[in-house]
Amino acid sequence: QYSPDSVAGADGQIDPTEVTFPGCSCRSSSCVVPECPCLRRGENYSSSLCLRLAEQQEQHFSRPVFECNSLCQCGDGCQNRLVQRGLQLRLQVFRTERKGWGVRALEPIPRGGFVCEYAGEVLGSAEAHRRIQAQTPQDPNYIIAVREHLHDGRVMETFVDPTHIGNVGRFLNHSCEPNLFMVPVRVDSMVPKLALFAAADISAGEELSYDYSGRFHNLPGTSREHKPLEEENSLRKPCYCGSRMCASFLPWDSSLFSTP
Repeated sequence: QYSPDSVAGADGQIDPTEVTFPGCSCRSSSCVVPECPCLRRGENYSSSLCLRLAEQQEQHFSRPVFECNSLCQCGDGCQNRLVQRGLQLRLQVFRTERKGWGVRALEPIPRGGFVCEYAGEVLGSAEAHRRIQAQTPQDPNYIIAVREHLHDGRVMETFVDPTHIGNVGRFLNHSCEPNLFMVPVRVDSMVPKLALFAAADISAGEELSYDYSGRFHNLPGTSREHKPLEEENSLRKPCYCGSRMCASFLPWDSSLFSTP
């Protein structure tokens, strides 16, 4: 079932459409720093509606992204509303030679430009583990686990499963040298939208990909993936990205296959 936005999972634990953030009282057509409380919360967009990449790369930690929401007084034209508008580009799902389905751009995408959300069922931790453990090694795994490490040591986890309900993001392939990267973007609540942005200028016809481990803008060692034991290699899927830096296998996190 196609859904442009994430929905509550079958376990009913998390409703991504619930509005819990207060809105800003900005009366201007487009919010500005430092007046807007939404913009004061974290990193946001340039005037060309692209994610500010330079600032992120200069910091040891990326700042969170909060967009204005349905309770905000600013208009729909506010430049702090981007991911919530959904897919605006012409993309094509196509059959690749070795990787099954893939997605390519039918128009150029500038560096930092928003491409699409990775949408699906938002699950609680227990249901995500249950679904993963029910899979066989032959089953495709679309469930993504995003971990955000906060300054005080806490870790926030978001699980999204587009296996049965999702959008075009489920067809994006992994690459060890990707041209997209994922950023959690919050609009209505602490449940983030998993937004994919262009890591470089992308040409029309180019296949879109991201690193399933989430390592793109992270410092070395920030990935939870560990060097797998030899016996775990039998469970891993081969990587066919074809990049010079190819790791031969898709990213692996054994904690998802253990009891929570």
